Amino acid sequence: MPGFNTPARPFRVLMCALAVLIAVASVHADDTGGGVSAKGGKTVRLFTIGNSFSGNATRHLVKLANAGGHELILGRASIGGASLARHWKQVEDAQADPNGEGGRYSTGQTLQEMLAAEPWDYVTIQQFSWLSHDYETYQPFADNLAEYVHKYAPQAELLVHQTWAYRVDDPRFTGEQWKPGHPKTQDEMYQRLTDAYEQLAGHLDLGARLIPVGDAFHAADTDPQWGYRPDESFDFANATQPALPDQTHSLHAGWRWREDTQGQQVLRIDGHHASPAGEYLAGCVFYEMIFGESVVGNTFILDGMDPAYARYLQETAHEAVAARQAAPAMP
Repeated sequence: MPGFNTPARPFRVLMCALAVLIAVASVHADDTGGGVSAKGGKTVRLFTIGNSFSGNATRHLVKLANAGGHELILGRASIGGASLARHWKQVEDAQADPNGEGGRYSTGQTLQEMLAAEPWDYVTIQQFSWLSHDYETYQPFADNLAEYVHKYAPQAELLVHQTWAYRVDDPRFTGEQWKPGHPKTQDEMYQRLTDAYEQLAGHLDLGARLIPVGDAFHAADTDPQWGYRPDESFDFANATQPALPDQTHSLHAGWRWREDTQGQQVLRIDGHHASPAGEYLAGCVFYEMIFGESVVGNTFILDGMDPAYARYLQETAHEAVAARQAAPAMP
């Protein structure tokens, strides 16, 4: 069955922007987070503290929300490649010099100003992906950020965004790019980052909820039918532009042609960031978490995506969230 095999677009460094995406005339509180929109659906205000991975995960969330009859107001504090430590440094810089530029994001605002700008229903935090397997890199910065969120957005529920493992053929798992102490395989990376995120979620807020994007990626990546498999038949040594290996069902950006410093076109792999399909899967997971309903049957799918594959990704997101909800609470 054909899948979604559109070549990944070049990675763009995400410029954080606090923007109200949909104006809402009136909002009434309900018991599921957010409010009731004029259309009868929910209005949810979501603020993410992260990097390109949080941008990937929420790229299609507004359209999923609209297709579900809901409205989403989305804010972002984003720095490309930022860790929890990097975001906490933003806070420290702003506190040290309130009128300076050091603690301001690309919006020109500090984190405090952005947190106070809307009555956010949810605020998410995440770790830089290549540090995600190492819990020691999370603290004390995650605790500091959690306390800061509670101070300046006390009505918001803090959620932990579990990021995903890199693609199975990412160079960081092989050869000279592998670093001692880092995961050697996709499966090892998933297991170790999951342990770290679970430890964080169990520690924060006496049990903060985890947005299981990494779980959904792992389930889809390892699925016998829908999982990505490297193209063993592609001749990388003799490839010429625009030829690319078969990357059907890749949840990661993958192989693409790039211009090097000499102006030559060379094949490069991005096994880190999400492909359009990966962004769609992550958005489905976020949808279930913040709107409290199943994404299965949502009418928004990406242009060119096989409807059967879209349904599979919706079901995978649903199962990942359901599994987390059914799991016993961590001590």
